[in-house]
Amino acid sequence: MALFCFYCRDGEHSDKLRAIHLEAQREFMAQHTDNYAVAGPLMNDKGDFVGSMLIIEAEDEATARATVNDDPYVTGGVWQSIRVDRFEPVRGRWKDD
Repeated sequence: MALFCFYCRDGEHSDKLRAIHLEAQREFMAQHTDNYAVAGPLMNDKGDFVGSMLIIEAEDEATARATVNDDPYVTGGVWQSIRVDRFEPVRGRWKDD
């Protein structure tokens, strides 16, 4: 299994859209909990949400994207852009030594 980092940036009206889709998004994540190595919001220095970072464990990028594509924050328009890269930990708790 590989790790894929999804860097998701909020779009216009994201505060309103996050509130609308929060419950569905939490339910979605609970249904797919085994796919997430870690997930959470990104915040600016004022504590405002500006996006989310998801690290998905999957066989390949296509499988990881398939999980994220159905996320209510994607389908509900919360995130305006998503960048995905394979993540290779070299230090810390995720690194097998």
